[in-house]
Amino acid sequence: MGWAIAIHGGAGDIPLSLPPEQRQPREEALHHCLQIGVQALQAKMHPLDVVELVVRELENIPQFNAGKGSVLTNKGTIEMEASIMDGRTKKCGAVSGLKTVVNAISLARLVMEKTPHIYLGFDGAEEFAKEQGVETVDPTHFITAENVERLHHAQKANIVQIDYSTHPLQNGTGKETPNVVNGDSQLGTVGCVAVDSDGKLASATSTGGLVNKMVGRIGDSPIIGGGTYANELCAVSATGKGEAILRSTVARDVAALMEFKGVSLKEAANCVVHERTPKATVGLVAVSAAGEVAMPYNTTGMFRACATEDGYSEVAIWSHS
Repeated sequence: MGWAIAIHGGAGDIPLSLPPEQRQPREEALHHCLQIGVQALQAKMHPLDVVELVVRELENIPQFNAGKGSVLTNKGTIEMEASIMDGRTKKCGAVSGLKTVVNAISLARLVMEKTPHIYLGFDGAEEFAKEQGVETVDPTHFITAENVERLHHAQKANIVQIDYSTHPLQNGTGKETPNVVNGDSQLGTVGCVAVDSDGKLASATSTGGLVNKMVGRIGDSPIIGGGTYANELCAVSATGKGEAILRSTVARDVAALMEFKGVSLKEAANCVVHERTPKATVGLVAVSAAGEVAMPYNTTGMFRACATEDGYSEVAIWSHS
């Protein structure tokens, strides 16, 4: 079926009433990043290079919760994380706790290619970044006025804010906590999956985590098999409530259903999202070696886009029905 690419910018309870000034920049960003990915695949770039390129671009767009748009911890600091995986070799790299690295996804790839390890975090990851000469900035570069406001809203309500969610995580007190429905707090994790005309696959995911998360919290995005996975059959990048994605090993389960049950990509993805994961917790994008695309979600919506070699292209947030 040829090459295919899919990207996401987060899933959750995205209100249908999302104002145009908040919706349109994200839709335009998805169009822009999709075009970058399509041109890269048409130029015969390896899918690993394609997903890194696209996610780097998404990290540089402040409307999404990754890189420049990363949300703040309960201490008002930045802790970014990312992972990347090559399907044929199953080589992968992951990073967490980044405070100064401009593009977390590129450091994840360097972990994969330049170390004997898969995962580096916090001070060790920062030290490795300096050794590798990747672009770093003062942590204040990532602390935007919008994210300070988001943190203040979450702290005032004593909640941890999930991507796009109007349903906050409980604060552990057992008491009801008020929802924070601040339209401009709607932003999400980013990811990209790609397959070339030879069936080579790759996946990449990057995030700033949860608004008001505990310092040191690690979500699904840097976890191989949780938020990111690729093998010779498919590539998957997940988004939503990280703890739910981790419990359900979402990305790996899609691949496992294809591997052990012999089902199609769409069957596997739909089963994991709609039958195996709690409602209102997850969305994912996936491509198969045959060039199929799946983008299911069990939340209200998911910022997503895809394109295939046969000319199909889509940018969407909510269901078409």
